[in-house]
Amino acid sequence: MLTADFDIYKDLLKTESGIIITPDKAYLLDSRLTPVARRWGHEDLDAMAAALRGAPDKRLVKEIVEAMTTNETSFFRDTRPFNLFKHAVLPYITQQRQNTRRLKIWCAACSSGQEPYSLSMILKEEAEKHGVFQTDILGTDISEDILEQARTAIYSQFEVQRGLPIQLLMKYFEQTDKKWQLKNDIRKMVRYRYFNLLDSMTMLGTFDIIFCRNVLIYFDEATKRDILGRMSKCLAPDGVLYLGGAETVLGVTDAFKPITGVRGLYAHADSEIALTVSEQADAKSAFMP
Repeated sequence: MLTADFDIYKDLLKTESGIIITPDKAYLLDSRLTPVARRWGHEDLDAMAAALRGAPDKRLVKEIVEAMTTNETSFFRDTRPFNLFKHAVLPYITQQRQNTRRLKIWCAACSSGQEPYSLSMILKEEAEKHGVFQTDILGTDISEDILEQARTAIYSQFEVQRGLPIQLLMKYFEQTDKKWQLKNDIRKMVRYRYFNLLDSMTMLGTFDIIFCRNVLIYFDEATKRDILGRMSKCLAPDGVLYLGGAETVLGVTDAFKPITGVRGLYAHADSEIALTVSEQADAKSAFMP
């Protein structure tokens, strides 16, 4: 691919989604965008790059962005964040919300829904322990296609085998042919909407917990700082922010600080949150039933 053509895609992705793609990741353009080029009648990516010059079709731009921003996910991905949610964060936040009995969670870049549905199953399992709460889980993504998949909550055998404990599969899913669909009582706990992290977050409201895991790694430092700064205004003063294991706020923003003794969890810089991290909460190897 010519440098000028690579720059077309690089600039488009930066402008439309904030994603930074470097020359060493050019192979991703080829693998993800070649099918898009062919659907639009272009022989290859160079031909499609020519179509993107000037005033490109907005539908084509949208399809390119969606193809490049759809990321892999799984139920209870990385395990430990969900152990922390069940055994440390949820007990803390429900205690803080005893008066309102309301709990709001935002899963940013939720992909096909495994993260918010994993949280829904934990909340369902823990309802008796913490009492009745009005729960609102919002899942957002930049891909309309992947959001539609999340809404249907139908997953392949391969997808449900990755990280989902067998007892939860049998309890909360129904088998349809060779696929599995989440039961309605779990599906209705999550609402989905299209959202670009580069856009204003004001209309989203305020959340008690925000999950933004394995997202910031795709942005440059300025974009990370901007997203986190705006996200801080959406998090309740005593709320908790989740980032991915390879992500941090240190050296990026002063809006958040790490929660002492808990890797991957952050709070407002002026807050004094202390979480009780038990052996179960800190487990890494398996979801703790």
